[in-house]
Amino acid sequence: MAALAGAGKTTLIDQEFTMARKAIALLSGGLDSRLAVKMMLDQGIELEAINFVTVFCTCTAKGSCKSEARAAAEEFGIPLKVLNATDEILAAIRDPRHGFGRGINPCLDCRISMFRRAARHMREQGADFLVTGEVWGERPMSQRPEAMRIIEEESGLKDLIVRPLSAHLFEPSLPERRGWVDREKLMAIRGRSRKPQMQLAAEIGVNDYPCPAGGCLLCEKQFAARLKRLLAEDPDPAVADIRALRLGRIFYTSDGGRVIIPRNEEETKKLTAQAREGDIMMSAVDHMGPTAVVKSNGGSGTTLEEAAALTARYGQGRDEDTVAVGYWLQGDEEQERTIITASPAAGHELAERLERL
Repeated sequence: MAALAGAGKTTLIDQEFTMARKAIALLSGGLDSRLAVKMMLDQGIELEAINFVTVFCTCTAKGSCKSEARAAAEEFGIPLKVLNATDEILAAIRDPRHGFGRGINPCLDCRISMFRRAARHMREQGADFLVTGEVWGERPMSQRPEAMRIIEEESGLKDLIVRPLSAHLFEPSLPERRGWVDREKLMAIRGRSRKPQMQLAAEIGVNDYPCPAGGCLLCEKQFAARLKRLLAEDPDPAVADIRALRLGRIFYTSDGGRVIIPRNEEETKKLTAQAREGDIMMSAVDHMGPTAVVKSNGGSGTTLEEAAALTARYGQGRDEDTVAVGYWLQGDEEQERTIITASPAAGHELAERLERL
């Protein structure tokens, strides 16, 4: 009778294994992370999502990772928190414990810092584990098995990461061993082909996902060189100055001034919008052409003269003997322009001689 009396009771151990669990999902908005989220929701896991953004993302404003993540979160009906990780990445660039990739990309250190923030958020929210869309071997630096082990351990998330797309290629995590997640419903996808993910998407009803796009500017040779040069002159650069590295032709004058010459009207608009108060703006007075931005040591006479010549050289007065170029301080557009008489021919010579990134 005693046995029968206790048969219907639920023990604490039973509750540990059967109660609904909560997880934090890293959601970029791409196919892999959408699949991981859908697979966990289908298992009844309560999810909150985190999306990391940085100034180094190559996504466009209209198709940004943040907007894709928001669209995915709305589709799945889960809350989303957007976190800016630019400061952490800059710190990793200054001191890359695990080295760089092909550019100035500290991929492992970057992932570790993001996972640490995710771990803090996980604990603050009372969540039990982390879910990612990582695929075994998909990324050469950060998704190798050894790299993933390092990231997991150094972020404080050892045994607490569920990777639904590649789970069967790893030892079972704690959530899988305890039965919070049904391991039999997870996958063993590896490598860089998207065909297995696309097939899975069709099977589980993930129909609206972006084409592969975006990436990290730190992997790009030109941007990496520009950022190294900027950090050498300013170890703690403003985000606006980092954004400006995406645009235009960048010259360093004879005495160290930095001059950015936009290539077209769109870049002119972006550079003007991103210019900081105190930057020197420069454009030809009587000819169409770019509005240049002069930064760092911009008050030097040599820098101003060389910047004016470059501005003239890339404008529609490039065939004239001389061009009047006006300059003013950003943030003080009402002031009278100071005029420099510049030689486009000298600008052409400077464009060949000066350091250009």
